[in-house]
Amino acid sequence: MTQLALFDLDHTLLPCDSDYEWGQFLARIGVVDSQYYAEQNERFYQDYKDGKLDIQAFLRFALKPLSEHSRAQLTEWHDAFMKEVITGQLRQSALDLVKRHQDAGDLCCVVTATNSFVTRPIVESFGIKHLVATEPATLNDNPLANFTGEVKGIPSFREGKIQRVDDWLASQNLALEKLTHSYFYSDSMNDLPLLERVSHPVATNPDTRLREEAQKRNWPILELFA
Repeated sequence: MTQLALFDLDHTLLPCDSDYEWGQFLARIGVVDSQYYAEQNERFYQDYKDGKLDIQAFLRFALKPLSEHSRAQLTEWHDAFMKEVITGQLRQSALDLVKRHQDAGDLCCVVTATNSFVTRPIVESFGIKHLVATEPATLNDNPLANFTGEVKGIPSFREGKIQRVDDWLASQNLALEKLTHSYFYSDSMNDLPLLERVSHPVATNPDTRLREEAQKRNWPILELFA
């Protein structure tokens, strides 16, 4: 019997926000105007934590730098980002959590609002094959072409995560409601819609609002980075 383990990424498997850190990295190396980008990055990040993020406005901001440079250049920068920022954020406790599910034979997938260009190499560092992320559009819909700065399809955010997970499971000839055991690990109240859909929601390193909600519902609370 297939079991499913879904993981949010930022502040769940990672003790940081990869989208925010990518923006800070671009500012540090001079790819974007450091003061303006840092200010906007901080504002959007706060909106996300407060549960009032305008996802479309944020994505226009976050994906714009991807559209202004070649894929080769972006990949070079991302390699440096992985070495300088992300590698030091990989915690054994999070790696062990993923491995426990993998060893049990569970189908594992990261489900994140952060775009797939930023997150795919990070997810691969956890040994996870499947990723449901916000997808940046490419020229002529060619997956190897340069980015346009637009979003392809539905952003993987709030209720959008449910649709994107349902679509991904359908591609695996599965359906969430037909799985007897499905887990979702998340830190954020923004993920409440998907947490409510699985059989085993786990508030992981939860923010204040999700912690209170988990306590009300008697959901388990997991502290990976305590």
